Amino acid sequence: MRKRTLLMAATLTTSLLTALPAASASAAPSGLSGDFNGDGYLDVAVGAAGATVSGRSQAGAVVVLYGSASGVTSTRRTVIHQDSAGVPGAAETGDLFGSSLAAGDLDRDGYSDLVVGIPNETIGDRDGVGNTMVLWGGASGLSGGKGLPQPSTLAEYGGYGSGVATGDFDGDGDIDVTVTGQDRTRLYNGPFTRTSGPLSHTTVGELGTTHEVTAGDLSGDGADERIYPHAVDGDTGGQIFQFRWTGTRYTMTELPDADGFPGAIGDINGDGYGDLVLGDHPDPYAHKPGGHKGGQITVWYGGPNGPDPAQTPTVVHQDTTGVPGAGESGDSFGAALGVGDINGDKYADVVVGAPGEDLGSVRDAGMVTVLFGSASGLTTKGAKGYTQDTSGVPGTAESNDSFGMSVRLVDLDRNGRADLVTGSGHENGYGMVTYLRGTSTGLTTTGAKNITARAVSLQGDANFGWATAR
Repeated sequence: MRKRTLLMAATLTTSLLTALPAASASAAPSGLSGDFNGDGYLDVAVGAAGATVSGRSQAGAVVVLYGSASGVTSTRRTVIHQDSAGVPGAAETGDLFGSSLAAGDLDRDGYSDLVVGIPNETIGDRDGVGNTMVLWGGASGLSGGKGLPQPSTLAEYGGYGSGVATGDFDGDGDIDVTVTGQDRTRLYNGPFTRTSGPLSHTTVGELGTTHEVTAGDLSGDGADERIYPHAVDGDTGGQIFQFRWTGTRYTMTELPDADGFPGAIGDINGDGYGDLVLGDHPDPYAHKPGGHKGGQITVWYGGPNGPDPAQTPTVVHQDTTGVPGAGESGDSFGAALGVGDINGDKYADVVVGAPGEDLGSVRDAGMVTVLFGSASGLTTKGAKGYTQDTSGVPGTAESNDSFGMSVRLVDLDRNGRADLVTGSGHENGYGMVTYLRGTSTGLTTTGAKNITARAVSLQGDANFGWATAR
């Protein structure tokens, strides 16, 4: 994300932290990852890295939309930033607080916490070095935080915190955190405490330049694998490395024929192993020889040792039979990925964002595509595309909306089916998210709603919806 010109706007204050009902004293918190207030409904955290806070443009904020039997609304929310009470640091111009997000119960209290990347934060005399912190969950939602220890060798303008992920990486029952940025990748081992932070932290091998990470259980052993893309000369899609816990140590395996980022993990074919979906969204060009015009995704199916590097992955793009649309330059099909069971059939489905999709003469309006899982893997049967011109989807497709810039599949109303939250980070210049519910037949536009940056009191060029917590 590039810095933009300074925009003076109304001040964001801690009064935007909307009070939520405290959990009953007799009710234990749910312990679910992504349930920040412990009420048993999953919530969704949305980044607004461009938000103006206390008059400081692009300081950044995070908005939590709390799940309920009726899904999410703009009124049941928390807005939190570095001028919020108990949050370390201070809101500063260009920090980009909320650029990356990951959820998990780090301190084992039954409330999910949130890891927040601040990739342009200045620390001491190191301009734009980047930082990460944990915001703590509780009966009233997120409040307060703790910074994570930094590698000592970070350079200025490094972007540390551009990628974050959570998971139980060593199978000990505690949630761990990994953070990427410039050529440093860090592993923070749980359990965490609110006073001292992680139990320990170490550097993850010599991966070189990496700004992304994906985590999930690809081998079915209860320990989450970590997937890091590594940019190399002659291929900006890079190499893909898997880190897996063997019971005594981590091993690193390359998927030599894999390419692209971002990634998402879920059990698409129902065999008990997570499957890795990679978004290879750039058009092929001299320094990116592979891929497909307009972008593509690939699925690498998991197994006892994770994905077999020798397998032939499933490849899907907009010229694949059954997929809506057509591959066109700049579509960025695969720039955002979400995995979850939309229709409740026990197979994980995939939602693909194509924020550069043109709709006739409307440039970069954006589109999301739903692809369904099955016993034979990802299928294009029944695939469906959604835009802001789809009947029942609120709003109107406009140039540069970038609908589908982020996508998240999460069961917000606790009906056993994943709902879609998708971001249009450029909508009206400040951003928006759209909510569609999951049903037994797929996503429905009945009851669909938009939540804009202004509806949650964000100011400035907020970029609301550029990122959602994984």
